[in-house]
Parts: sequence; C-alpha cells; structure tokens
Amino acid sequence: MVFQTAFQNVPGSTMAAKVTKVRCPQCGGEALWGPENKYRPFCSERCKLIDLGAWASETYRVPVQEETAEPSADFSTSGKPPLSK
Repeated sequence: MVFQTAFQNVPGSTMAAKVTKVRCPQCGGEALWGPENKYRPFCSERCKLIDLGAWASETYRVPVQEETAEPSADFSTSGKPPLSK
C-alpha cells in the first residue's frame, strides 16, 4: 500500500490538517486514509463491495499446506506425543 501525505486547510482554522492518501487496492485510484472515508482502504462503496464479492466467490484464497503424510506411529492411541525424559 502506498501512502502519500498532504496538508489540507481546515475551514475556520489557521492550521492545516494532515491528510494521508493511499492507493485503492481494487481500482488503484486515490483513497483518503482517515475517519472521513468510511470505505477505507477502498475509495468507494463500489470498490469495497467488489472486493467482498471476490472473497465470497472464493476468487481470493488463503494458501494452506495440505498434510500428505500419515500420522506418526510414535503416538499412542490417545493422540498425544510421548513424554520425553
């Protein structure tokens, strides 16, 4: 995620507010990173819903290592490893 910080004048104040902008992970556009953007890190509700749909349809997956080996014969029938001395 790329962060870009800018300063924006706050109406009715002599101070400038720090505004952080990030790249939207869905469309690549600019998104504000702050409480005023309720869709963060996305730029819009549309991008947030597209991403949610991709997770729901299992387009995105978390990699898992499959267990291919049989359980070790060193374990008793209780399934617990033997105590070392």
